[in-house]
Amino acid sequence: MVRISRRAFIRQILMAGTVVAGFPAAALGRQYRGGEGMPWEAGQTHTPYYGTEPGTFFTSAERACVDAITARLIPSDEDGPGAREAGVVEFIDRQMAGFFGRGQRWYMSGPWPEGLPTQGYQSQFTPAQLYREAIAALDAWCETNRGGSFAALEEDAQDEILTGIESGDVTFDGVSAETFFSLVKENAIEGFFCDPIYGGNRDMVGWSYVGFPGARYDYRDFVHHDGARIDLPPVALMGRPEWSAAQ
Repeated sequence: MVRISRRAFIRQILMAGTVVAGFPAAALGRQYRGGEGMPWEAGQTHTPYYGTEPGTFFTSAERACVDAITARLIPSDEDGPGAREAGVVEFIDRQMAGFFGRGQRWYMSGPWPEGLPTQGYQSQFTPAQLYREAIAALDAWCETNRGGSFAALEEDAQDEILTGIESGDVTFDGVSAETFFSLVKENAIEGFFCDPIYGGNRDMVGWSYVGFPGARYDYRDFVHHDGARIDLPPVALMGRPEWSAAQ
């Protein structure tokens, strides 16, 4: 999957009916300071945030790993910018620092029977926990089998490893590599196509790539276009960068 062109990858996403939208605005997590600021409820044993800035979750090494993964899923090429240029890792980092990362609105207690693919996310880990555990496992696997962290490897090696994870040939101890891959792929798509207010789709490059005009007020002027192509620059919830308040 990771070796197909970015255009083919995006086309497959759209044909599958992926919603071009981001998560709701995340409730920003508290930065970890000297053992305080734990993001989960007291009495639980989940790992703390180590975000490099307030409202972030990833360590520098985790961020580099996620950036490398998403850059291979949606790479930049002669056809246009990819996940790295769109700031996808920023989007994912913010989501992990908020209620989505904590699974705050999900039922997260046992039992834990084997789920079906049709049942959606079934991991006992919250998304943030899954990222933290799986990134550590991925880098450990890469250090043992390839002599360096995932982010430090050549792109061809990264593609081979991701292909192995997706196919089930590469596995981790204690955490599902396939579940992690599925979540990162889903989050990468969301970060590439979300409204820029959520941190991804920087400069609306994702919308520009597929011709999506964004969050415009209405389209009444274009209702009777008789199938003709409509070329409109995308507009985000905060407008366009070149817009300014009326004087």
